[in-house]
Amino acid sequence: MLNLIWLLLLASGIIVAAINGNIEVVTEAALGAAKGAVEVCFDLIGIMALWLGIMKIAENGGLINTLARLLKPIMVRLFPSVPNDHPAMGAIILNLSANMLGLGNAATPFGMKAMQELQKLNKNSDTASEAMCTFLALNTSCITLIPATIIGVRLSFDSANPTEIVGACIFASLCAMTIAVSLDYWFRTKSPWGRKK
Repeated sequence: MLNLIWLLLLASGIIVAAINGNIEVVTEAALGAAKGAVEVCFDLIGIMALWLGIMKIAENGGLINTLARLLKPIMVRLFPSVPNDHPAMGAIILNLSANMLGLGNAATPFGMKAMQELQKLNKNSDTASEAMCTFLALNTSCITLIPATIIGVRLSFDSANPTEIVGACIFASLCAMTIAVSLDYWFRTKSPWGRKK
């Protein structure tokens, strides 16, 4: 579906440029955007290396495990079908802890591991389980305490105060997570269109 959307956007842009007799702007825009994307990527390397290094120090220093211990009582309630000592629970907690620190790249391996372990608990392997849906909702909308990637992008574009969006990001991601968890709970327990067990 995403590929189709991209194709439609590209095709419509080329057609409009051709109709207006400015087909050369397509090439200029494509080359300019490609150059800009590479420059942003190089600018992000530094900030990502910094935060991944901090993440590694936090992991070795026990911060991630501390966050995991703090989150465990909540996770047990959100994932009642997952046993406390199951590897899926550990991967879920580590994924959410990394997301809270704004380290989406570091969270991805934990997220994949969590989904693999949740699939082992899934009785219908061709359908996502309730725990898998809950984890997807949480992973997508997880509260971000330190939006490291956004700060890096703002730095790359010479923002005067790249960290001024931290408060807004915390508030927005908290609202998103609250709504996602509430809707997930409602669909699981109250909705007439809820998932079949």
